[in-house]
Amino acid sequence: MSHDCSLPVIDDGVYVFDARGVARRFRHAAIFGALDSLEPGETMRFCNDHDPLPLLAQIRGYFGTRVDITYVSREPGAIVIDFLVKP
Repeated sequence: MSHDCSLPVIDDGVYVFDARGVARRFRHAAIFGALDSLEPGETMRFCNDHDPLPLLAQIRGYFGTRVDITYVSREPGAIVIDFLVKP
């Protein structure tokens, strides 16, 4: 499935976070801040150039079951993941 991360909002309550435009040393802090700012039922659509497996483990450890993690695209160089904050 292809996705264009240049679109700021896909559907109501879905917000794009393109990590490729954030300096590497700030990425994890920015991602956690963005996830913390979402309301229940909202989704952050995360775009990255690589599969962030260590980050996903950190998110699972911090948020537990409050955040669902679903891959939209897992193509090399074009990783897209939805993070849904559960109500």
